[in-house]
Amino acid sequence: MSTPAAPTLPPLPRPRRWVVQQESVLVAAILALTLCVSLVNPDFLNTSNLLDIAVNTAYIAVAAAGMTMVIVSGNIDISVGSMLGVCATIAGELARNDVPVPLAFAAAVIAGGIMGAVNGALVAYARIPAIVVTLGMLSILRGGLILVTQGRWIESLPQAFFFSQRSTLGIPNPVWVMVIVALLVWFFMRYHRLGRAIYAVGGNAEAARLAGINPRQVHFFVFVVNGLLVGLAAVLYASKFTAIQSNAGQGFELAVISGTVVGGVSILGGTGTVLGAVLGSLLISQIGTAAVFLKVSPFWLQAVQGGLILLTVLVDVLRRRRMT
Repeated sequence: MSTPAAPTLPPLPRPRRWVVQQESVLVAAILALTLCVSLVNPDFLNTSNLLDIAVNTAYIAVAAAGMTMVIVSGNIDISVGSMLGVCATIAGELARNDVPVPLAFAAAVIAGGIMGAVNGALVAYARIPAIVVTLGMLSILRGGLILVTQGRWIESLPQAFFFSQRSTLGIPNPVWVMVIVALLVWFFMRYHRLGRAIYAVGGNAEAARLAGINPRQVHFFVFVVNGLLVGLAAVLYASKFTAIQSNAGQGFELAVISGTVVGGVSILGGTGTVLGAVLGSLLISQIGTAAVFLKVSPFWLQAVQGGLILLTVLVDVLRRRRMT
């Protein structure tokens, strides 16, 4: 008796011209912003400042790599800021209570994966819209974090905890982590069957189902991976400071979504690259630092992030309308 042939996975969509153009525009914008700010304040080009920008970009970009997978699949996760705060608190509390630092870091990453699994299960199997699930999770986790910590900061951390304050071969450790994560996610989404399935589901879930792909499994998977990467981002974030605040991660979701969407990842799903998300995260981080050097109110940063999201989504919608 012959066995049925395995379903043929749809071919990986080639990077569309507008995505490539988006990445090129981001590179030009980053260089132009660097030039303009340095003309006003030459200290912007100091090596220490450029390294600070890279470190600040790292934990945003690591989370943006996971967000890329979620948004490409046709979903969104706005709970990442609260998840980062919980994971950072877990790592800090364990390390302060004499748990070996590697185990404390691992616990934070696993906690992120568990929270991502809860989100994924509710989205994939309970069929609750992702925006509703993650909005609820955002409030639950943030409220629970404040309730448990009572607003107290986590201090007196061991020296081994400060991973992000160290460098390897002259390059800050968070930058190494960012590069490794970006390469792994890029390779996975481009060459692995499941990575290609994420594009297929985000582009047309029904067509992907007919091709033999289980959209529910894909949705669950991307939320789990996103949670794991948020946990890793929390480790990079927490180990950068000498104390962990009770409101850690507040507003982090806006930075991550901004970097991802501005990087060319379509909010409608099916299109985008992790390279664009990393470049978008770098631009968002650079704008924040530029505001300090130009003595611009930090409150403008959120306005700029929101404006960039709206502009990018508008361009994406108009582009799709022209294609139909």
